[in-house]
Amino acid sequence: MGRFHVHADGTEHDHTHHPSHVHGHDDDQRHDHGQIGELSDPRDVGDHSGYTETGQTRVTILENILSENDRVADDNAKRFAATGLRAVNLMSSPGAGKTTLLRRTLEQLGPSLRIGVLEGDIATRLDADQLEGSGAVAVTVVNTSAGFGGECHLDAVMVRSGIDRLPLMELDLLVIENVGNLVCPAEFRVGEHARAMVFSVTEGEEKPLKYPVMFRAADVVAVNKIDLLPHLDFDLDLFLQNLTSVNPSARIIKTSARTGEGVEEWCDWVAAQRSGTPYG
Repeated sequence: MGRFHVHADGTEHDHTHHPSHVHGHDDDQRHDHGQIGELSDPRDVGDHSGYTETGQTRVTILENILSENDRVADDNAKRFAATGLRAVNLMSSPGAGKTTLLRRTLEQLGPSLRIGVLEGDIATRLDADQLEGSGAVAVTVVNTSAGFGGECHLDAVMVRSGIDRLPLMELDLLVIENVGNLVCPAEFRVGEHARAMVFSVTEGEEKPLKYPVMFRAADVVAVNKIDLLPHLDFDLDLFLQNLTSVNPSARIIKTSARTGEGVEEWCDWVAAQRSGTPYG
């Protein structure tokens, strides 16, 4: 469905960005994605011309879905602003180690920051159970199989249902642990202030090139499981080169959630999101 797509002339265009952002086009193509409460129009939903019979219908449906999502995401952001709460959207593919890294984060920052967690999964509360007793003020679960069609991502409506069960007034920071998926979570704004990605070195150094949407969307990338590097045929320098070519502004933090290497630097970045000031 991508907000990142390739035009007929081969040029690439990325629509996966924050709610308030103006970017350059030729004069006749320049557009503003607006402040909170405003929706961009027309919506970019990719090229569906290959569907000769249903292409326009698909475009209309997807435009409506994304417009509703952005409206609810703006409402979520207003709720966060009303309580002085900041939110981080934590994304990764399945098995990258984001729950383990999140547990480490809660253990380290819990004494000084009131952190809530919204845990997203297609089914079960297994990840939420791993976080119990680790330092979060509150943890709630959103299963996308329960009334949301079993989606492979959280959208703004799902997040709204989850934050209704959280004591927002008692939180400084909300971590939204998205469903494990390397594509879809990055395409849906949920009202967050920052986007973080956890990448495992077991996934391969070509991933930023093959799956650019999430890498482009991330403000920070935690390159996780670096303790495994001696045992893998993984070219770290090539991965970093590929990542930088896709997203030159992303902060890169090398971590091992298992050994604790790099976790302090990661936690410093997370803690900095509370004040909204850039880290580093």
